[in-house]
Amino acid sequence: MNNKKLDAALLWKQFEDVLVPRLRLSHTDRAVYSHLIRHTLIEGQPRIRFSIPWLARGSRVTATPARQALHRLVVKGAIRLVERTRLGHLIEVRRPEQIRLALGARGTCAPCEPPGKRRAGVATDLEEMDFLRTRTLREAIHRRDRGLCFYCLCRLKAGTRCLDHVVPRMHAGRNSYRKLVSACIECNSQKSGKPAADLLRRLYREGRLTAPELTARLRAVNVLAAGKLRPTLPTTGSPHPRNPRPEVFT
Repeated sequence: MNNKKLDAALLWKQFEDVLVPRLRLSHTDRAVYSHLIRHTLIEGQPRIRFSIPWLARGSRVTATPARQALHRLVVKGAIRLVERTRLGHLIEVRRPEQIRLALGARGTCAPCEPPGKRRAGVATDLEEMDFLRTRTLREAIHRRDRGLCFYCLCRLKAGTRCLDHVVPRMHAGRNSYRKLVSACIECNSQKSGKPAADLLRRLYREGRLTAPELTARLRAVNVLAAGKLRPTLPTTGSPHPRNPRPEVFT
């Protein structure tokens, strides 16, 4: 795909001098990204399939921080998640210049967005918005779900939550508010590429959901897909209708 010999020194300078400050990478993010670079771009292979335990061992962190860092790197555009199956995560590590092109095509990532700045070409239609694009939009999904995991209904904390695609990306899942829900790390990991209904039935069998809760959660999946769980956007003059008391299925 690219016959040019990799300049490892230049790659590292771009990583440390450009990506780290621009994407505001944490120490764990840096460790995970560096480990993946070592086993992909340095080896002449842009893609790799791996397990979270392998990533954690190589990055010298535990499994949960490694999984969270991987999620952040995907959101920030440093890594492209090709697929996630029982065989592991298949990802493509992007070079710094590829990350800049990706961000330029879809807008600056959330940490790099100047506060209060709205660029031309940003979608204003709720149905067209990419809700992984900025922190504000991601937070809108978490607020809509009232700080609860959409699947197991546990109370979420900032360090134990993530956004999950109800319809997996590999099955045409988009970053629409109709596809994204707030979830705990455990449910996100267990669901992987499976349908949401399969995970909900598993939670019921494990005793983590009651029968009424299972029925309500299955209904919530359909209501979400129908666009009836709309997030509230905290922007001045937003054209979207506000719903101070969104319907919660618990």
